[in-house]
Amino acid sequence: FEKIKDRKFDGMIITGAPVEHLEFEDVDHFEELKQIFDFSKTNVTSTMFICWGAQAALNYFYDIKKYPLDKKLFGVYKHKKSVVHEVLLNGIDDVFYVPQSRHTYNKEEDLISNPNLIPLCTSKDCGTTILRSKDNKQIFVLGHLEYDKFTLKKEYERDLNKGLPIEAPINYFNEDKTDVDV
Repeated sequence: FEKIKDRKFDGMIITGAPVEHLEFEDVDHFEELKQIFDFSKTNVTSTMFICWGAQAALNYFYDIKKYPLDKKLFGVYKHKKSVVHEVLLNGIDDVFYVPQSRHTYNKEEDLISNPNLIPLCTSKDCGTTILRSKDNKQIFVLGHLEYDKFTLKKEYERDLNKGLPIEAPINYFNEDKTDVDV
């Protein structure tokens, strides 16, 4: 951050980290991340926050809390656009699928009631997954549009090998779970 803090950027992506079980303040690098969040407000035209990065930014900028899920939200879920004519979603079908892999969530009412946020897509299983700030400077993606075809498989096998409680990802494997069906 020291090397870039005096520069301006067209875009920035702040991704997640496997620390969602921790409170934000308990994450070792959260103080530095808050500096980067502040930097993004004045030195970056548009910032995309993904997964835990989105939850941390929603908490920091809008005081939106995250809550633990009873079990991991894990699979590929159907979503639909909440806004018909949204430049950010141009070229995306009205109904589309988004990979999810998380242990926490934001309450739907907190996301949709904030006057500074515009929900762009939602799912009956996952709630709002993509939002943007009213000023178009911030994009929040609570799913994993960046995942490739095999990422959920790798995560599933990793968790199985670690002996963690994990169910097969929803809408992902073929019937006998021997191959990816998406």
